[in-house]
Amino acid sequence: MGRGRAKAKQTKVARELKYSSHGTDFDALQRELSGSSNGSQTSERADDTDEHDDWAADKR
Repeated sequence: MGRGRAKAKQTKVARELKYSSHGTDFDALQRELSGSSNGSQTSERADDTDEHDDWAADKR
């Protein structure tokens, strides 16, 4: 029986999310969808490769 207050809160939150006008960064969304970034993925991959090379060198 105590579900009324929880349901009311969920309804309130859902209504706020649906009708609120919060700013959307369309430039960031476009970059994410197109797969282009500022080179952060490339540098992460390079760091990851170096880490594996060091591990392989230790095992020899």
